[in-house]
Amino acid sequence: MNSNSQSANAETYSHRLADIVGTAIALLTLTLPVFVIGHFSSNNTQNNQQPLTYTLPKGEK
Repeated sequence: MNSNSQSANAETYSHRLADIVGTAIALLTLTLPVFVIGHFSSNNTQNNQQPLTYTLPKGEK
């Protein structure tokens, strides 16, 4: 009887560990892309700004 209770505790521990690892993976999957996109998009918008100038052709009179 004693060995059965020990295996049940081991299974409970492994299930709890799997829940913690799964939760950590889910949180990283949801939050990491947001931070990466926010970090790189803020750098790209500052570097890629170009002045908008147009040369208008002179009309003949």
